[in-house]
Amino acid sequence: MRTLCSSTLIGEFFVIGFAGLVAMKDPDLAMGTVWTVCGVAMALSVLLCGMVTRPGGVQLGWALQIALIASGVVIPMMFFMGAMFAALWWASVHFGRQIDEAKARFAAQEAEGEAA
Repeated sequence: MRTLCSSTLIGEFFVIGFAGLVAMKDPDLAMGTVWTVCGVAMALSVLLCGMVTRPGGVQLGWALQIALIASGVVIPMMFFMGAMFAALWWASVHFGRQIDEAKARFAAQEAEGEAA
């Protein structure tokens, strides 16, 4: 699960950075505010890569997905991008757990075979 979720989060890191560049062109937004919000979101996406397998890591990932979708209020294209990354996040968590379970089953079968 960690590999799939981390890949999604790193992709979000870049999308958030590019969204910051787009938001910077809005005359109603202060550049400091844009980069503070984007910087915090980018840092969170990188930090979550290491926290995915810890308690609350997946829930924080979902919070980031909601924030990414909500950023569509400022940059309308982010509604679409946020929804796409939320779908990727769901798939990463869902299929990542299935892969982890399969690995555990194979490891147990291998250990059983060596014991016999």
